[in-house]
Amino acid sequence: MARKRTIVISLLTAVLLAGLAAGGYLWYKAWQEKQFLLTAPETPGREVVFRVEPGQIFTTIAANLKKAGVITNTRRFYRLAVRTGKGAAVRAGEFMLNTGWLPEHVLHELTTSAGIMKRASVREGLTWWQTAEIINQSGLGSYENFAKAVADPELLDRFGIKAKNAEGYLFPETYLLTPPKGDQSAHMAEIMLKEFFKHAGQVWPDGLPEWDELNQTVILASIIEKETGDASERQRISGVFHNRLKKRMLIQSDPTIIYGLGPDFDGNIRKRHLQDKNNPYNTYVIRGLPPGPICSPGLESLLAAVHPEDHQYIFFVAKGDGSHYFSRTLSEHNDAVRKYQLRRNRETYRSTRQ
Repeated sequence: MARKRTIVISLLTAVLLAGLAAGGYLWYKAWQEKQFLLTAPETPGREVVFRVEPGQIFTTIAANLKKAGVITNTRRFYRLAVRTGKGAAVRAGEFMLNTGWLPEHVLHELTTSAGIMKRASVREGLTWWQTAEIINQSGLGSYENFAKAVADPELLDRFGIKAKNAEGYLFPETYLLTPPKGDQSAHMAEIMLKEFFKHAGQVWPDGLPEWDELNQTVILASIIEKETGDASERQRISGVFHNRLKKRMLIQSDPTIIYGLGPDFDGNIRKRHLQDKNNPYNTYVIRGLPPGPICSPGLESLLAAVHPEDHQYIFFVAKGDGSHYFSRTLSEHNDAVRKYQLRRNRETYRSTRQ
């Protein structure tokens, strides 16, 4: 009997010890989990640029985070993501993380932040080569590759552009993109063209016109863009060009000559430039619109080209404050030229409103 009692006590002791061991193990695991959630890998932390590739699985992301020193345990980080429902919400891109962050902060950044973005601010009125310089400076591509992209026949055909390049259709906008792993010149050209045709729907809400009409409008809008120093005058300037075209008058726009002279233009229009019949963009000697756009116009200039102000003006001259004086007759225009151009104060003269 005593022997049986001893066996029972031994068994109970073993069970008790096993229970204590199991409980201790569970307590230790819970403590480790809590420590993982409440303790940053490093104090003070350091910034880490971390990249998530498109389509990368979470376990690989977690392993790379641990390798970078941003988290201390990949399995616990994975369980945190599953528990919070964010296991499939990590975004591709480049992120600025910190080894002083807690795991939940890291997960929040990877699943809600847009990450590090590169900016390419393309303003209205830039030529394709000026845009190429911006793409190059932004680190999104190179000048040479962007030049090739905007003249790529396959890309132009995809968007229905029947021209030698995409001049006029590289929509001015501030573009924010994830830092590329390689040259993104072709991608930039494509998204700028997509942006143009997205906004074109506001200009032609009933559907785009045929190519010839569309391109003629973009050409005119590009001239309006370059001639406008005061935004309130766009429709009035458009009306002047519409009136001159109806009367079969020469457009006589300096920006068209400048475009035809190309990237090497030194800033001074000379008499020989005004008389040059070999420059196809010389609207002082060649009647009608030039053969193509001279820049990429913004939405307001496109709208102005389609909806000109109805008036009788056929001349305008810069007043030196960004605005223009508009005239109906040549004699009135000549008087304005004498007043605002020949007698202008070169120190205070400016071409745009400030």
